[in-house]
Amino acid sequence: MVHLSGLTKQYGNKVLYRNGNFQINPGEKVGLVGPNGAGKSTLFKIIAGEEGVDEGSFSKPERLVIGYFSQNIAEMSGLSALEEVKAANPKVPVLTKKIQELELKLSEEMSDDEMQKTLEEYGELQAEFERLGGYDLESQAAEILTGLGIGPDDYNRPTESFSGGWKMRIALAKILLLKPDLLLMDEPTNHLDLESIVWLEEWLKQFKGSLFMTSHDRDFMNRIVTKIVEVAYQKITVFSGNYDYYEKEKNIRKEQLLASAKRQEDMLAKEKEFIARFAARASHAAQVQSRVKKLDKIDIIEIPPEEEAMQFVWPETPRGGEEVVKFQDLGKIWTTTEGKEKNVFSKANGLVKRLDRVAVVGVNGAGKSTFMKIITGQTQPTSGTYQLGASIKLGYFSQNSLDILDPENTILDELQYRVPNSTIGSIRSLLGAFLFSQEDVEKKIKVLSGGEKSRVVLATMLAQPVNFLVLDEPTNHLDIVSRQVLLDAIKSFQGTVMIVSHDRHFLREITNRVFELNKNELTIWDGHWDYYMEKKKSLSK
Repeated sequence: MVHLSGLTKQYGNKVLYRNGNFQINPGEKVGLVGPNGAGKSTLFKIIAGEEGVDEGSFSKPERLVIGYFSQNIAEMSGLSALEEVKAANPKVPVLTKKIQELELKLSEEMSDDEMQKTLEEYGELQAEFERLGGYDLESQAAEILTGLGIGPDDYNRPTESFSGGWKMRIALAKILLLKPDLLLMDEPTNHLDLESIVWLEEWLKQFKGSLFMTSHDRDFMNRIVTKIVEVAYQKITVFSGNYDYYEKEKNIRKEQLLASAKRQEDMLAKEKEFIARFAARASHAAQVQSRVKKLDKIDIIEIPPEEEAMQFVWPETPRGGEEVVKFQDLGKIWTTTEGKEKNVFSKANGLVKRLDRVAVVGVNGAGKSTFMKIITGQTQPTSGTYQLGASIKLGYFSQNSLDILDPENTILDELQYRVPNSTIGSIRSLLGAFLFSQEDVEKKIKVLSGGEKSRVVLATMLAQPVNFLVLDEPTNHLDIVSRQVLLDAIKSFQGTVMIVSHDRHFLREITNRVFELNKNELTIWDGHWDYYMEKKKSLSK
C-alpha cells in the first residue's frame, strides 16, 4: 500500500537516513521507534505528503485517505467540541448535498437510460456516505469523545474553553472519526489518562485500516502493533513483531554484529600483519598486492554508538519509621470558579508502610493529584487528618513542578539554587547522568522541551536524600528507554513510593498496593497491579 525504497533524507549536513526501505501493507499495524532527533516525525511528514525525499522513491495509491495526528494541532475556535469533531471530514456535507440533489432529480421524469445512470450514481454516493459514517456521524463523534474522556456535559462547550491537553483529545477524536485508510499517529497517548488509553487501544484493535504510530507507552505498543520500524543512526530497520520482540531481537542482532565485527577485526589484523612482514620481500610481492586489494574491497562493519540513557544512583536512603503516612477521614472540597462546591473525595482512611509501592488510580478528575498534594502538604484537607511518620523525608514530583522552574535560569543555575549545599562538580556530574552535556547545562529553562524539564526536576530530587517518593505522572515526556531507566531506579530505591501514572507497564513492575479513587471514595487493594486488574474485571461481570 505504502512503499518507501532507497529513502535518503537530510537537513543541511545532518543525514537522517540513507537508503531506507520499508512498506505498510493494508490493515497492518506498525510501530515506529528511535531516539529523539533520529527523524521519526520527518517520516510521518513524508508519508503525509508534507515533505519530500532527497533520494529514493515513495509511492502510495492515488485515492489513499490518510489521517495524521501530530503534536502540533491547528487552532480551534467558534465551534463546540462535538461540532468540531463532526467537521473532521469535509466530504460528508458535500455528499449530503449531492444525495439530496439526486433525490430531487429522481422525483422528476426522465428516460430509462438516464434513470439507470442516476440510480447508479445515487447508489455510489450512498455507499460512500455510509462508509464515512454519514448516517450516524453525531453518535459516532459523541462515542469517540466520551471514550477520550470528554463526556456529554462538555459536548457543547466551545473548543476555545478547553486547555491544550484537552484540545489534543478533540484533535485525536477528529482523526478517528475520519476512519482513514492509513492512520498516522505521533504519540497519541501523551495527553490521555489510563482509561482513555485503554479505550483507544480497543478502538485501534478494531480499526480496519492501516496504522503507523509512535508511542512511549510500551504496553500500548505491545497490544497493537505487529511490526516495528526503527529509525536510528541513519538507518531504517524493520522487525516483525511487537515492541518486546523488537527489543529482544535488536539485542540478538547487536550481539551477532559485535561477533561479526570481532571476526573481521581479527582477520584484518592477520592480513595487515602479513602485509607488514612481507611488504619488502620481492618473493611475496604478488601475495602482498593480492591481500592489499582484498582489504580495499572489504566493507568495514560499523558498530552503532551506544544509545545514551539516564544513570540513576540514589544517595544513601535515610531510615524512616515503619508508618510512613497515616490518614483518617480525609476529605477535600474544591470551590469552583462559579462559586460552587465540588466534593473531590471524603472519609478516606489508610496507612502507607515503609517500602510500600502504592499506585494511586482513578478516572480523570477523581482527585488523584489532589490526594497527592494533601499528602505532600501542597494543599490542606477540608476534613480529616493525615500525619507523616517519624524521620520521613519527602521527595515530590508533579507536572506542576515543571512550572515552578525559573524560565530565565540556566539548568546549572536552577540546580545550584535548589541544591545549595552541592559543589559545582557534583552538580555537573549529576546533570551528566541525566544526559545534559557540558554545553547543555548553560541552556535556559525556557528553551527546554517537556522531557528535558522533567529530567531537571528529577535531578533535583535525586540530589537530596529522601525515603518517601511521591510521583505524579513522572513518565510524561520520557521515551521508553528513559522510562525503563527510571523504572529500574525506583525498583532499587530503598524507600517508599506513591505514584500516579498511566503507564501500565510501569505500574505492573513496581506496584504492591493500589489506592483507587472512585465516586468520591477511596478503596485500598492489597496486591500487585495484575491482581487489582483481575479483581476489577471479576467485579464488573
